[in-house]
Parts: sequence; structure tokens; C-alpha cells
Amino acid sequence: MSLPRPTAEATGEEGPARRSGTGRAVALLILVMLGALIPLFGPSAALNGTGEAAAPGVGGIGLLRAVLFAALSVPLGELFVDRLARRLPGFPPERPRSWAPFAATAGFVAALVLASVVSAGNLIPHRLGQIDVGGLYGSRDGRLALLEVNAFALAALCAFLRRPAAQVWPLAAVVVAEALRAHPTTEQNPPAGSGLTLVHLTCAALWAGGLLHTLRLVRHRRGDPAGAALLGRYARVAAVLLAAITATGVCSALRRMPSATILDQLTTTAYGRTLLAKVILVAAVTLLALWARIRLRRAADPLAACAPARAEVVVLGAVVAVSGLLTALPLPIRWS
Repeated sequence: MSLPRPTAEATGEEGPARRSGTGRAVALLILVMLGALIPLFGPSAALNGTGEAAAPGVGGIGLLRAVLFAALSVPLGELFVDRLARRLPGFPPERPRSWAPFAATAGFVAALVLASVVSAGNLIPHRLGQIDVGGLYGSRDGRLALLEVNAFALAALCAFLRRPAAQVWPLAAVVVAEALRAHPTTEQNPPAGSGLTLVHLTCAALWAGGLLHTLRLVRHRRGDPAGAALLGRYARVAAVLLAAITATGVCSALRRMPSATILDQLTTTAYGRTLLAKVILVAAVTLLALWARIRLRRAADPLAACAPARAEVVVLGAVVAVSGLLTALPLPIRWS
């Protein structure tokens, strides 16, 4: 008769897997808290000395936008990378636990709060009587806010019901709504601006969320050669995504700030300063991506590329936070 092997709980010893899991959770929580400081305290630094006035609650709005962008990136990245993995011959079907249900729920909460701000006339409501839900149907911004709330609710439902493919349509609706919201009908040629934002936001979500999920899959299949193959395939697609992000970002910046004034506005306006910070962060991400690609090709162990890739994810998180702040700041004046 064989005796049962004592478990970690019975011996009083905590397993290394549990310790490492707790450490990763704590590190993730710290990084999220640090990232939240960017939109919360960034407006004061960006607006200092510019003579511009921001809307009330700009820090909170920026934080909610950042949460919304992150909530969009996580499920889109999972769908994108899972599709890449299925196309790799011999890649195991096992997957780590999906973060899509939690991301979509966070997106729903952020979209709901943002909709309440729109219903209160783009002011922070301090009591329930200031929230006019019916009034949302009477304005373009209100209808777009409602669309985002409903889309995230549907995406969360699909995620909890384990219907990942069905999330594509509500998430696409959020991207379209954000592209339309960012370019009101009062600006010059809003369809062109919405088209640029649509491509920019889609590629950025696939890049950030895709890298996060790729690293999770590689770690889940630790030691499996298929992990390195997946990382290599993602890196090739990410290069195309980066090119599209750069092109659309430059075009969007030139629409906001004409080339003759862009150098001045990058340092004298809150929008320009924040955009400059975002450009610097994206440049750092590009260098980290290049470092990871070199390691992937030349290192004896291709999975050595995971170290710079993890740093890339952290900096991408900062980019998302800065992007949220950017959407909340006053737009620069188009100098003639």
C-alpha cells in the first residue's frame, strides 16, 4: 500500500509556483498603480505655463480613457495571437486563463462613467439628479457613449460565456465609436480624421494586447520550441502594425498641428507636450522591440527575447496611459 505524498499545505511549505504567481500579481498591481498616476497628475505638468484651461476632472477623464483603451487591447490581443497560434503547426491547444472577461468588465465600467459625464453636459456629476440618461439619445456624443457601454457589456457577456470569437463585433463597435467621437462634425474633414484614428487605434490595440498575450502563451508553454516560433511570428506582424501606427500618428498630428507650427506647439501646448511624451515612449518601445528581434534571431536561446519584450509591455502600458491623457486635454489651436 502506498502512502499519499504530502502536499505543500500539509508540510507548511509554499510551492515556488505559488510564490512566483503572487510576486507577479503584486508587481502587476504596482505597475497599474504607477500607470494611473500619469493621467491623474499629468494634466498639471502638461498645462503649466501654456495659458490653456482644461475641462473639470481632466485627470479622471484621462484615467477612464486609459482604462477603456486597455480594456479594448486585452481581448483584441488575445483573439489576434490565438489566431496566429492556431496557424502554427504543432502548437499545443492549451491556453492560459483568459483575461478578456475582466478587461471587458473594466471597459464597461469606464464607458458607463464616461457616459454619465456626457449626460451631465461633459461635467463631472456630483449627484444622481445631474445624470440625464434620456438626454444621451439627443446628441451625437451621447449616442456614441451609449454604443460603447452596450458594446463592452456584450463583449463581457461573450467572454464570460466562453464565446471569444463573438467578441470581435462589439469590440469593433467600440473602435468605430472612439474614432467617431475623436473627430466631431465641426472639425475640418472629420471622415478622414476618423479613418486615421480607426486604423491607429486598431493597430495599437493589436500590438499592445497581442504582445501581452504572446508572452503569456510563451510562459505557459515554457521550454516548448513552439513558443519561440509564436514570438517570431508575432514580431513579423508587429513590424507592420508599428509602421501603420507611425504613419497614422504622423498624419493625425499634422491635422491637429500644421507642419509650420508643430515644433512650437510641441513645447507650448498641453496637447503638444503630451504628444511629445508619447512619441518618446513609442521610440523607446521601438528600440526594445528591435532588441527583442535581434535576440530572437541571434541568441542561442530564442526565448531570451522575452526579457526585452516584457520591458516593452511595461512601456506600452505607459503609452496607453499617456494616450488616455491626450484625449482629455484641450486640442491645440490651428495657427495660420
